[in-house]
Amino acid sequence: MKHAIVLLSGGLDSTTTLAIARSQGYETCALSFDYGQRHRRELEAATKIAESFGAKKHLIAKIDNHIFSGSALTDDVDVPKSRSEKEIGAGIPVTYVPARNTIFLAYALAWAESIGAGHIFIGANAIDYSGYPDCRPEYMALFETLANIGTKAGVEGARLQIHAPLLKMSKADIVRKAVELKIDLTLTHSCYDPRPDGRACGECDSCRLRRKGFDEAGVKDPIQYARPVAP
Repeated sequence: MKHAIVLLSGGLDSTTTLAIARSQGYETCALSFDYGQRHRRELEAATKIAESFGAKKHLIAKIDNHIFSGSALTDDVDVPKSRSEKEIGAGIPVTYVPARNTIFLAYALAWAESIGAGHIFIGANAIDYSGYPDCRPEYMALFETLANIGTKAGVEGARLQIHAPLLKMSKADIVRKAVELKIDLTLTHSCYDPRPDGRACGECDSCRLRRKGFDEAGVKDPIQYARPVAP
C-alpha cells in the first residue's frame, strides 16, 4: 500500500484532499498544527475528520506562535470582514501567516521520511487562494525539488512527491468533489474568526469564499453561521 502524510486543518479543502488520497488507495497519516491560531476550533474538526476517515495516525504538532507574529490569525489584528470578491483577490491579506506552508510542509517532510512515506498531500488552491504566495503551483514544484535534494531518502533515490490535487480547482469544483466523495461536510470548519460557541462568523474571507463555492455548486452548506453570508 502507498503511504502518505496529509496536511489536515479541518477545513473544506484539506478534508477533501484527505478524501482524495484515501480514494486513490493511500494509507494516510494526518498532520495538523497548533500554532496559537485564533480559529483553534479547526483542531477539533481535524480530529473528528481524521477519525471519520480512519487515518492510521493523527498528530497535532505544537508550534510557538511567537514566530508567526503580525498575522490576523495569530496576533491582535482584526480579521477582515464583509469584503467583496474583488477586495479579497487584491494583494496579500493580513490573514497571511508568515511562511506557514513552508513550515508545515517541512514538518510533513520530516515525518514522511521518518516513516518511509513517499507522498505528501496538501489542500493548497491557486484559484480561490486569497493572494497567499505559498499556494501557487511554482511554490509546490520548488518545494518538491527541495524535498528531493535535501533529504537522505531523496538523495538515495526514494523520490518524494508533493500532491496538491485542488491546486487548479475552483471552490465550487471542490464542493462538488467533496459531495462526490460523500464527505460529511458538517465536520468541516473554515472560519477565521469563529464565535465562542463554535459557529462560523459568516463574514470573514474564508466564510465568504466557502459560501460562494457552495452557491456556485448548487449545494447547501450544512454548517451553521452566526450571520448569513451576503452575496
